[in-house]
Amino acid sequence: MNIWAKMMTALRGGVNEAGEAIVDSQALRILDQEVRDASEELQKSKDSLTEIMARQKLAEEKCSTLKKQIEEHEGYAIKALEKGDETLAHEVAQKIADLENQLTQEQESGTGYAASAKQLRTAIKQTEGNLKRLKQQVDTVKATENVQRAQAAVAERHSGSNSKMRTAMDSLEQIKEKQALRAAQMTAASEVAEENSDSSLQTKLEEAGIAPHGNSADDILERIKNKKS
Repeated sequence: MNIWAKMMTALRGGVNEAGEAIVDSQALRILDQEVRDASEELQKSKDSLTEIMARQKLAEEKCSTLKKQIEEHEGYAIKALEKGDETLAHEVAQKIADLENQLTQEQESGTGYAASAKQLRTAIKQTEGNLKRLKQQVDTVKATENVQRAQAAVAERHSGSNSKMRTAMDSLEQIKEKQALRAAQMTAASEVAEENSDSSLQTKLEEAGIAPHGNSADDILERIKNKKS
């Protein structure tokens, strides 16, 4: 496979991944539209059933009318025969034959409409049951989706708050360390200042003849002489 074929394959893979990502992000919206489409198809089936039932009714009414016409013309044929008018009776018989043919056609149509209506009623009933269950499942899926989104938001906020808490604790420890160091520095400075103050005071007292000087070699030799004598 050359480089261009590989690039085209990679491009198609990227398009498919992007398409899948869009479908996943819009899954509930697509599902809602599919449910609406199914509802619309169900309504169209109901409209078709209404039309078929109307045609069946018209066929039955026409059959009833044709039967009356056939009965009426049979009476005409009998009267024509009673008068000895064979020709007229034959014409009436031909009319009856035409009416009976029409009746047969209408009866077949009515039977076909009735069968279609029965099948369509069964299909509609099944579709209504399936659609009802589908809507219930969609409601469940939506509720689950809302709960999971809420849980994800809480988890994200909790994770963020933990991160912020850790950052705050680190900052607090740094401040404490700085304060402890500053306190130690101030203590050391105070001690140094105090030592310097004591040394200065001692010097002043010695110079004033109030505090004794430190022992010198002459003082020690004098003390030894005194012990000897």
